[in-house]
Amino acid sequence: MSVHYTLNLRVFWPLVTGLCTALVCLYHVLRGSGGARAEPPDGTDGGFPLLKVAVLLFLGYILLRCRHAVRQRFLPGSPRLGSHSTFSAGHFPEPSLGILLESYYEHELRLSPHVLGHSKAHVSRIVGELVRAGRARGSPGPIPGGALALAFRGDFIQVGSAYEQHKIRRPDGFDVLVPLRLPPLVALEPRSLGPEPALAPAFHGCFVCALKAPPGASGSHWLRDCKPFADGFCVDVLGRRHLSAPLVLRWFQAHLQRSLATVRYSLEGRCRVSLTPGGLEQPPTLHILPCRTDYGCCRLSMAVRLIPAVHLGDGVFLVAPPPSPSPVGPPSELPGGLRTDALWGVNTARQEQKLLCWVQERAPPGACYLKCLQLLKALRDLGARGLDPAATAQWGRILSSYMLKTALLAVLLREGVPAQGWDEAHLCDRLEELVQFLRDCLLRRQTLFHCVLGPGGAAAEVGPLPKVLREAAPVDLLAAFDRQARELAASRLLSTWRRLPQLLRVYGGPRYLDRCPPPRSQRAQGFPEDQP
Repeated sequence: MSVHYTLNLRVFWPLVTGLCTALVCLYHVLRGSGGARAEPPDGTDGGFPLLKVAVLLFLGYILLRCRHAVRQRFLPGSPRLGSHSTFSAGHFPEPSLGILLESYYEHELRLSPHVLGHSKAHVSRIVGELVRAGRARGSPGPIPGGALALAFRGDFIQVGSAYEQHKIRRPDGFDVLVPLRLPPLVALEPRSLGPEPALAPAFHGCFVCALKAPPGASGSHWLRDCKPFADGFCVDVLGRRHLSAPLVLRWFQAHLQRSLATVRYSLEGRCRVSLTPGGLEQPPTLHILPCRTDYGCCRLSMAVRLIPAVHLGDGVFLVAPPPSPSPVGPPSELPGGLRTDALWGVNTARQEQKLLCWVQERAPPGACYLKCLQLLKALRDLGARGLDPAATAQWGRILSSYMLKTALLAVLLREGVPAQGWDEAHLCDRLEELVQFLRDCLLRRQTLFHCVLGPGGAAAEVGPLPKVLREAAPVDLLAAFDRQARELAASRLLSTWRRLPQLLRVYGGPRYLDRCPPPRSQRAQGFPEDQP
């Protein structure tokens, strides 16, 4: 996707000031080294004093900064932002909100394409070496290797907002799928749990994967041959062996630790790496810290969530499901003889990337739909201010980045990608439309369907899907939340929207955001930021 470069005044003017000061210093050094110079008759120094030059440059910098601040706060209009309507009872002065949003976006949300590009390239190199080492090591643990070994496929897939050009604030978090290769003697029979009426709505988007013999294998011999694999990675559900996400996660984390020990020495000159296990519910996180001898321009500490994935076909993967927002008890208490450790979630990140590319091809040049999504994330973060930890976590789950992206795609696809109305001049109108759509989903419709697995879906735009997904029931992303939680979220969303100018003025300073970083509760739930 295309990116737009704009001048960053916070960097430009200090750079100009420092460069001019350096030139003045160099001039005085060269002039002083040229030998003694004649003194004026009155005994005064004929050269312009260095102190005066530095003071003048500093005063010029302060004057320009003050002029920029006054312009951002009090300018009565801007050619980039047009008029916008009011929303419910919250009425904003027409120029005020647009200018505040533009300033907030430029100073707090927008990522430097240069820094983001360096960060993604660095992550790609480190993860690539780790995955190649993991593939070469084979399978550790009770299954020594060979025909019944679970192993890395050898590639990795970069997913999430950093790779879809709508990440905000800092390029310090990434999601990477690591596809796994099943043994040749093992095949999977996935099944959607959508039609199960006895299950809670939170599980209707999950899948179970029973083991089955590949074509041509004998039943009795196959059961005996694959017993080591079934004992290490499967649980029993209704008399059949099913692949278990927690057991696969446990193997995956142990295998990553061994692979990291293999490549750690070769990475010492570039960075320091460590792995934080995620337990039996969350994928592990690879921490990449800059080396002390690294004098590159992008010395950032990054966290990379490495997600084990089982390929279903056509770019769709099974991953560990997100933790349920409410406790469901031990596995034996699930209806229908099911167990929570046999459940899997579905990842359609490749299809969603294709859908965003399809939208970009049909949207007018300079369309602001991704910018609206970034500002909607900022609205979510501002709305979490002042909440207790439990309420913050619930707020972050209901309005997760994936929910917001799904809402944006639903608005874009509702009547086809519009040819007009998504340019910068209508930014406030489009942001208001997204807030209204989310309010309707939470209160009136009480549903927000998956952009790929919803009714009708977007199969024509993203290409073919595996048969098990085409036949699955539509996935409602809001089904896991009760009516009270949805009403509270909608009420706070509207309150945050109405107070947005005041919130932007209070929390819009970079120094405040450095002291109090925005909540990242959706990433603390053990599931990728941009996945359901």
